[in-house]
Order: sequence, then structure tokens, then C-alpha cells
Amino acid sequence: MRAIGYMKSLPIEDRQSLEDIELPDPTATDLSPNDLLIEIAAVSVNPVDTKVRVRTEPDNGHKVLGWDASGTVKATGSDVTLFKPGDDVFYAGDIGRPGTNSELHIVDERIVGRKPSSLSHRDAAALPLTSITAWELLFDGMGLREGEGDGETLLIVGGAGGVGSILIQIAKALTGLTVVATASRDDTRDWCTKMGADHIISHRENLKAQLDALGLQPRYVASLTATDQHFDALIDLIQPRGTIALIDDPAELDALKLKTKALTLHFELMFTRPMFNTPDMIAQHHLLDRISELVDQGKIITTVNSDGGMINARNLRDAHAHQESGRAVGKTVLAGFGG
Repeated sequence: MRAIGYMKSLPIEDRQSLEDIELPDPTATDLSPNDLLIEIAAVSVNPVDTKVRVRTEPDNGHKVLGWDASGTVKATGSDVTLFKPGDDVFYAGDIGRPGTNSELHIVDERIVGRKPSSLSHRDAAALPLTSITAWELLFDGMGLREGEGDGETLLIVGGAGGVGSILIQIAKALTGLTVVATASRDDTRDWCTKMGADHIISHRENLKAQLDALGLQPRYVASLTATDQHFDALIDLIQPRGTIALIDDPAELDALKLKTKALTLHFELMFTRPMFNTPDMIAQHHLLDRISELVDQGKIITTVNSDGGMINARNLRDAHAHQESGRAVGKTVLAGFGG
């Protein structure tokens, strides 16, 4: 099968940073009892792809990246009950297993959802990883339930990124929260408006002053980028006993600063459930099915904002470079193998 991988961590400008390769086709005999064999139709690129490529040297041979996919079930393991061959699915996979940048891919059914019937594979591939992240951040990390949040405010720092794009939509579709997103350019402000944010402020200016002008004090803060730069400001602006949830990797944070306001700090990593095979791992299947329903009901739209072309090394290098530029808005998707 065709795939894209790398043997050495290199700058994305280097042609060997991602290469077109041939790998043996996985077969039904390679499946564990809960596994699905998927024919990949489309993939999208996330910050984790670039971080792993830069930070992780393969032990031997090529390492295949990719943690977002939409495709069709080709075969199932002996204990599979949720899907059958021919089903169209979407999912984000497991960081401990080979990635989705290959024609065929093996994934545990408990972290797979049914593809929205109203979306193409291309548009569906943008959603899984960021949807899981946003859902877990909002409902697990912040402790909200569907229908709650009336009279409260959610501040999203970095609203135009992949996670911010879908978090805005989930919060507006399923809670009563007032959503304030940060954006610093005309294109990112326009994107946050398209996603449904109630207010947009700039993370390049005083956050608290802008919120005060709106008459809002958030109880919930989703810090999706540059947490180390904004940490003191977020503590200053949030309500006492509020929650700050983050997904990035600050070198250090002084947690004692949270004590005076009795704040909760939540680190969100959507790979945790599959990494540790947690008893509730199937929660990711259920939430992806819920996202699929919301899409088909017209309450959530795809976050695709860039067509990366066909799935090959050249196009993936371009997509990684775009992600590394810090100017990516929404998601970049690639569909079909070739070119």
C-alpha cells in the first residue's frame, strides 16, 4: 500500500522530512479483536503531526504520521459489534499506533464514529481529533453538561485554530454559554464569526480590559495557544472558582497562582483514553456519533479551510509547513492517494 512516512526528524523544507513509501498491506489476520481495517479516503493535518515529526526519531524504518481520517471499513476483528464492512467512518486514531497517512489503516472500533452522511470524506476528515479534544475539554475537563451554561461566559484563546473552530460550535450548539473567541487578524476574526462566536477580542491587547468593556467575566477559559504568555492575564480575568483548560505545552506554569481564586487547571489530551485503554474508551465513539448527528442536523459545519490536494508526500510537506507557520485557520485536508 502507498503511505507517507519519515526516517529522520528534519526541517519540513527537506524532501526527506516526509517521503512517499510502499508498505505491506495489512490484512484481517493483523486485526486485534476490537480492530477495524479502514480504507482511507481523506486525512487532515493537526499540530500533533508536526510536533511528532520534529520530536520523535523512528526506531527503525519509516514512521507514518496522521491522526485524523475518514474512510470505509474493509474488515473487522472477531469482537467488533459497532461496525461492518462497507460502513463509512471517521476517527482520530491512537498516537501509540501507526498513523492514518496510508491507504489502509487499523484502528480500535471504540474510538471510531459513523461519518456524517451529509459530508464528503474530505469534509468529514477535518473533524475527529479537534471534536474529541473540544468535547472532552468542555464536558469532561470543565464539567459542563449539555444545556447548561446560561448566564456564564467561555473565553477561547485562539478561536480560529482547529480546536477553537469546533469548540465555538459545540459550545453554541449544546450549551447556553456566551462564547468569546480571541483573534488578531481580519481573516481569523471573520472565521470566528463564521463559526458562531458571540464576541471576538484580540489576544494582542489587554484581555481583561476588552472583556470588561463587554461586561463579561468568564467562568471558563479554554487556552488553546501561548498559555505561558497569557497565564497571568487569564488568572486575573477569570471568575473565582473558575476553570482554565489548556491543550498546548508550556515549558512551565506556576500552579500556586491559581490558589487565591481556587481555580481548577485542566490539561486536555484526547489520546489519553486510547493510550491507556481506559474502561471508558468507548466514550470517544459515542461523542463522535453525537458530532455526526449534529452535523447532519445542520448544527455544526465542517472546519475545512484549506484543500491540500491528494495524499502524497509533497502535499503533506506543504500542509505541515502551513501548520508550522502559525497562520493556519481551520483545518487543511487531503483526499485520495496519488499525484
